[in-house]
Amino acid sequence: MRYLPLFFNLRDRRCLVVGGGAIANRKVGLLRRAGGRVTVVAIRAGRDIAALGDDAAIDLLKRPFVAGDVSGMAIVIAATGDPATDEAVARAARDAGIPVGVVDKAGTSDIVFPAIVDRDPLIVAVSTGGAAPVLARRVRAMVEALLPASLGALARAAERLRPAVRRRFAEPRARRRFWEGFFRHQSAAAMIARGGSDLADSDDDRALSSIGAGQGAVAIVGAGPGDPELLTLKALHRLQEADVIVHDRLVGAEILDYARRDAELIYVGKERGRHSYGQGEINALLAHHAAAGRFVVRLKGGDPFVFGRGGEELEYLRGCGIAVETVPGITAALGCAAAAGVPLTHRGEARAVTLLTGAVGGELPDLDWSAHARSGATLAIYMGVATAGALAAKLIEGGADAATPIKVIENGTRENERVLGGTLGGLGRLIEDEAVRAPALLVVGSVAGRAGILAADGLTAGEVGA
Repeated sequence: MRYLPLFFNLRDRRCLVVGGGAIANRKVGLLRRAGGRVTVVAIRAGRDIAALGDDAAIDLLKRPFVAGDVSGMAIVIAATGDPATDEAVARAARDAGIPVGVVDKAGTSDIVFPAIVDRDPLIVAVSTGGAAPVLARRVRAMVEALLPASLGALARAAERLRPAVRRRFAEPRARRRFWEGFFRHQSAAAMIARGGSDLADSDDDRALSSIGAGQGAVAIVGAGPGDPELLTLKALHRLQEADVIVHDRLVGAEILDYARRDAELIYVGKERGRHSYGQGEINALLAHHAAAGRFVVRLKGGDPFVFGRGGEELEYLRGCGIAVETVPGITAALGCAAAAGVPLTHRGEARAVTLLTGAVGGELPDLDWSAHARSGATLAIYMGVATAGALAAKLIEGGADAATPIKVIENGTRENERVLGGTLGGLGRLIEDEAVRAPALLVVGSVAGRAGILAADGLTAGEVGA
């Protein structure tokens, strides 16, 4: 180990940076974030360095470096880029017994700045000891993707709860068991400790009682349109934390593979004419597992609040006093259309997009189809396979041109995606002739006729007329 990794308390301590360029400016920023009071010595100060003069905790001295500048400093950074000057700074610091860092000269530095993942107060530092800074930055990017942004809030919640935990658990082993449970269910603990959706008036002791009693929580999570790489980072983190995952039919095995190996998976998918669970049963199931102290992820295809009944589940759980978090997902209209190369809006052609459902209880919904037919907006229609012929007839009856271009995007964003093109008048026949099966998104509007739309097999999708 070339360098001993340490965390250095610089709050209200004096720090020296010699240099006036962009690199020096970055070092000043880091020292200020750590609470240091910074003196900058530079013959010529760049625009960014000069702007720092408004900070009361920064002194800017526009002159050459002198050895006496290091006096009283906790740390010294040489960042001029001039070898002779940087060596003079390093020599003066060493003579005074002050740790010194020389930018891009690890061999002559006492300290090396790491690549930092900041989840304040949780800090992760990655360093190669100056051997390969680019590698350190790549590793930092990997760690950034793994660590939820909410970890900082979790650490602060734990800090606030520590006095209450000490009062409640006098025996050290009992305290350790509590904290192990607290951090094992990070999302649930953070929601409860910071008040959660319905515990905003809780004090620390009440929050502690909830956690200590094993109260769980629910995250209503959007899984996106199908491609597992379109999961958000937050959705991925929640999947990896969940004790129980309650998922729909549209959530594929590739997405469920991201779950913990010991997580309980419960399928509650709904298909036309066949529901494994009614909505009331799903609501009760979520509440049951949360009340048993588990962290539950309700995983839905697309976005849970776009034709996903996520709002109903949210209201029910809040009514039960259960902490709930919502995690948005990429909804099918956006994900599938983009993957198929269909622009839902286009300058000078389509200035609005309307999201519609093509079925309610298996039947065509009672909508003002005439208004939608005349709106000029692109129509993105969910759950419209079974009612495609009827909804096309309604739109044409309401004033839409039968020659209006349409696209049918079956299994959008997935490996077996299929994109079919045609006209509104031939929509029903297209669905029947091509044996289209759900999930499929219907796109109606002039943008659906734009060139360059490729099917999943790489060939231009066939056009089917009225």
